[in-house]
Amino acid sequence: MECVVEGIIETQHVEALEILLQGLCGVHRDRLRIHELCLKSVPNLGLVASELRLLCDLEQSEPTWTVRHIGGAMKGAGAEQLSVLVRNMVESKVSKKALRLFYALGYKLDHELLRVGFAFNFHRGAQIRVAVSSVNKMLKLHATDEAVPLTPGIQLVEVTAPASSENYAEVAAAVSSFCEYLAPLLHLSKPGNSTGVVPTAAAAAASLMSDGGGTTL
Repeated sequence: MECVVEGIIETQHVEALEILLQGLCGVHRDRLRIHELCLKSVPNLGLVASELRLLCDLEQSEPTWTVRHIGGAMKGAGAEQLSVLVRNMVESKVSKKALRLFYALGYKLDHELLRVGFAFNFHRGAQIRVAVSSVNKMLKLHATDEAVPLTPGIQLVEVTAPASSENYAEVAAAVSSFCEYLAPLLHLSKPGNSTGVVPTAAAAAASLMSDGGGTTL
């Protein structure tokens, strides 16, 4: 399982967000360049259609591949009270031949994206990952060098943390607590519930840029 929230930020304020994250996390960022292929199966013989995501890490000297399956979100009164989305998620490292294998199994390419940016991985009450990226679409099949932004001037921020059925409440609380520090720059909410950019972002970014984000909270 994983806990997740996301939001958006204007590209002009991303440097300020990076300064803030550096101060909060105390670790160096990782560069992000991920080629993401969304594969969907065609339902037949009574089977329910499924969706997989193949992720190719282009930042590595030898690109590495991961397959990820995102399942349903937790439901019920308890889930509604949480400020983060708790959902099933399974992922595993695979070889570069995985795409060919899934095609043979009946999956078809639905769409592909290129995510470019950076990520911070750290422990703060839970193992948390904050990824900030420009999401780009391909003009031609697999043509990552020709990708163009889906939303020019806007970048996606995703905060995720692995969880289990035993500790998801504690992990959700840790994620929510951390996100409060980012509130002046962006609003983070459950996927699909984005409220857009926040009006305080410009002032908060200017303050961070002027003092360099030197204080660790």
